[in-house]
Amino acid sequence: MIKLTCLLKRKEGMTPAEFQDYWKDNHGPLIATSQCGTHVIRYEQNPRPLSDYRGDDDRSGYDGVTVQWFASMDDYVAHMSDVDSPAMFEDLPRFLDTDHLEFVLTEEPRIVIDGGVDWTT
Repeated sequence: MIKLTCLLKRKEGMTPAEFQDYWKDNHGPLIATSQCGTHVIRYEQNPRPLSDYRGDDDRSGYDGVTVQWFASMDDYVAHMSDVDSPAMFEDLPRFLDTDHLEFVLTEEPRIVIDGGVDWTT
């Protein structure tokens, strides 16, 4: 299992609510219906709670985290090189501060504490 985790900052001039709406209603469906999205096992959007902001002009911290799961590194590479992958990248500047986009690829996690919680649901 390979996971792509991205730390997201919204683009300048966009409110937190506008960012979350665009991410959920435009970018998410774009990935879900794309050819490159067929390589993704799971796609998570983890938005920062709106109650955590000190107003619409609060630019502190990140605005969300996305996690995409792939069965293998080959599937990740196929996702990134698929024919419609450029459309995903063209969409990013519409809602993200791409100068502050951070991402990391990881393998299976090492579980240190799980608290007996069933994380599969």
